Amino acid sequence: MPTASSGSKRGGAAPPAPPRPRILAVGRALPEHWADQETLIAAFRGAWAGAHFNVERLEQLHRAVQVSGRYLALPLAAYRDLTSFARRNDAWIAAATDLGERAVREALRRAGLAPADVGHLVFVTTTGIATPSIDARLVNRLGLPLGVRRSPLFGLGCAGGAAGLARAADILCAHPAEVAVVLSVELCSLTLQRDDVSIPNIISSGLFGDGAAAVVLAGGAGAAAERSASPLVEATGSVFYRDTERVMGWDVVESGFKVVLSAGVPEVVRANVRANVDTFLAAHGLARGDVRHWIAHTGGPKVLEAFERALELPAGALDRSWRSLRETGNLSSAAVLFVLGALLDAGEAAGGDHGLLLSMGPGFCAELVLLRW
Repeated sequence: MPTASSGSKRGGAAPPAPPRPRILAVGRALPEHWADQETLIAAFRGAWAGAHFNVERLEQLHRAVQVSGRYLALPLAAYRDLTSFARRNDAWIAAATDLGERAVREALRRAGLAPADVGHLVFVTTTGIATPSIDARLVNRLGLPLGVRRSPLFGLGCAGGAAGLARAADILCAHPAEVAVVLSVELCSLTLQRDDVSIPNIISSGLFGDGAAAVVLAGGAGAAAERSASPLVEATGSVFYRDTERVMGWDVVESGFKVVLSAGVPEVVRANVRANVDTFLAAHGLARGDVRHWIAHTGGPKVLEAFERALELPAGALDRSWRSLRETGNLSSAAVLFVLGALLDAGEAAGGDHGLLLSMGPGFCAELVLLRW
């Protein structure tokens, strides 16, 4: 587990640590189209019954993920016309730009800031591609400064929201008077492979949903951070698991992104997450019992259960993650940011509380962010 360097110099005292960045607000945006899980099951039944797939098994898998319904980038009937990767990706660009704008505007409104205040924009996604990237397309729409520094990140999957938050915090340690925005947009419904009746694709079609989240952070030396009681980003950490590249990800095929999803994901979590968390916390003088708020990505019932058991969490510690899973499905990189937003909205954290934000995704890898109120 990498830790911060002491920064000491030969023959002299270590320079003071930079002031820690502060999370000011989270903005969330969901598409206007919603379908309950039974409606989606019926649509998939009609699409896949002719492919010699056991439709009863389809229904079992979709109900097992415990998702009540999902928000969709397009009306359900419009997906029939997305017959190529190009059409799906064009739809992704249009919807991602609109949804991303809404999420950033909401986050800035909650933070009491304007687009002109933003110095850095970190954009995270795994469900579509664009050059210029979505963050570039938002500069004019939002009226961001022409000198805004953009960092588009692709391919981190469910770990991407935590990773984007960590990278933005790193940036603000170097620029402590500035403001950064992390934007995650995931439109998982636009990656669906209609001709793929593999178990991973069936599970994904029942689990993943669409949404966007934006987080506003302020450097510790800025006026916005000084007037806020919101959490500090006290530390960040990353862990890469060797030789796990086929645990989760995409195969890029002619029709687009074909999901790679190993049945062993929960076991990878169980085998690693306790040691990862304990090592990370110990490096900062903490143990699991010192963490009051657990912010975990909504990887599905088996992943959440693996978190709970491996970390020996108290009852109810992941209630917000379970609720988010039921209400919206797994929003990939945006999922953990939705859970963070729900925690901030609840106003339950008190001064001195610690929180741990945790996501895992393709690589296979883990991203950890330690918060302190």
